[in-house]
Amino acid sequence: MAKSHTQFACQQCGAVYKNWTGRCNKCGAWSSLIQQFDEDSREEKSAVGRGQSSGKTLDFVSIKDLEISDAKERLSTGFKDFDTVLGGGILLGSVSLLAGQPGIGKSTLLMQICATIAETHKVLYISGEESAGQVKLRAIRLGAEADNLKFASSTSANDIAKTIESGEFDLIIVDSIQTLTLAEISSAPGGISQVTNCGNLIIRAAKTSGTAVIIVGHVTKEGTLAGPKVLEHLVDVVMNFEGDRYGGFKIIRAIKNRFGSTSEAAIFEMSEQGLSEVENPSASLLSERQNTDGSIILATLEGTRPILVEIQALATPTNFGYPKRTTSGFDLNRLNLLVAVIERRTKLKLGDKDIFLNVVGGLNIKDSAADLAICLAIASAVAGRKLAEDFVVFGEVGLGGEVRSVFRPDQRIAEAKKLGFTHAIGPATARDPFVIPVKDLRQTLIEYVNE
Repeated sequence: MAKSHTQFACQQCGAVYKNWTGRCNKCGAWSSLIQQFDEDSREEKSAVGRGQSSGKTLDFVSIKDLEISDAKERLSTGFKDFDTVLGGGILLGSVSLLAGQPGIGKSTLLMQICATIAETHKVLYISGEESAGQVKLRAIRLGAEADNLKFASSTSANDIAKTIESGEFDLIIVDSIQTLTLAEISSAPGGISQVTNCGNLIIRAAKTSGTAVIIVGHVTKEGTLAGPKVLEHLVDVVMNFEGDRYGGFKIIRAIKNRFGSTSEAAIFEMSEQGLSEVENPSASLLSERQNTDGSIILATLEGTRPILVEIQALATPTNFGYPKRTTSGFDLNRLNLLVAVIERRTKLKLGDKDIFLNVVGGLNIKDSAADLAICLAIASAVAGRKLAEDFVVFGEVGLGGEVRSVFRPDQRIAEAKKLGFTHAIGPATARDPFVIPVKDLRQTLIEYVNE
């Protein structure tokens, strides 16, 4: 028999060590090394040799002779925008991964989807985190009590894969991948080995049986998907559930989609009856707005959907030698960059000001077109002056203070017109009479931040 050697693998990054250490030198994680056994390198070489001799030449055809199979059936989730994020609905035989902060509403959303699909198809909800009683209470609250909706409680990836392979169900929910264990692996649930192999087993079963599977994934403190990156490569669709779990809008984005675009987004809000899609988020976000200094309306995009959102800035004299910069819903590094551009390219001095920035409604703005609105909001707060009430703003700001073009200006303009705004301040490339073209940040601040 081949001699076995003991080795230790980090469950966070996969680094391998000959001896156990309390801290992984590669990723810095503490107490993450798990003992594993590895066959002698001579056996590995013989295994490679055996594999080389046992292989056979693949059958191949010309790519122009390949046939395109008919489109498979898609299951509608009952949420129009969520179907769009998925590329038209849940494709049979696909495996989707949904990740988000704890308590944001992943289980609630999936139970609502199960209730809709179970009206016409067989659905199985598998929970490895909650008891049957907890799931039953949620199902009663959301009205998910169809005869076609079944429930099972299990943390065995072997049993779940066998159930998927049976082909009895059209859709199976697995909540969550971090709680599953494979009997053949001795490591704890949530480790790299368990997540990778459990994911592989479930995906193989789904492809074989043609069953659609949605897997729930956990996230780290930084907001990234917990576990190995290979899990994201294995599945067909990766969705991120963003937002404030205590209130505000919640957004689902696809960061990977083999069946559709990754530029779409679905916007939800939570109530006692569960999650509901927001038909007109712009009107909801602006309903309580007061036109004061530091308040600017930004025309942005969530996926391909235009949204008007209020940007609020507050500037106060700093009490210490180092000014404070705080932001909610916007990247702090980008804010510091824009503050530096304002100081260098205009006459505003912000070195003695604490600056606080807020995006109303709990949205997290990553659109570069927010730059001009951020700069105008800061200038308005510092000067104690306000922009005219019927103006919206969009435009990217370069390091030279120039205002640059943005993506899809026509959709931003159409949304502003729909809500009764009369003008927009934007880049000169947006050729529309509705837009007042600007080329330079300094001239923009001089002309449009009025009493």
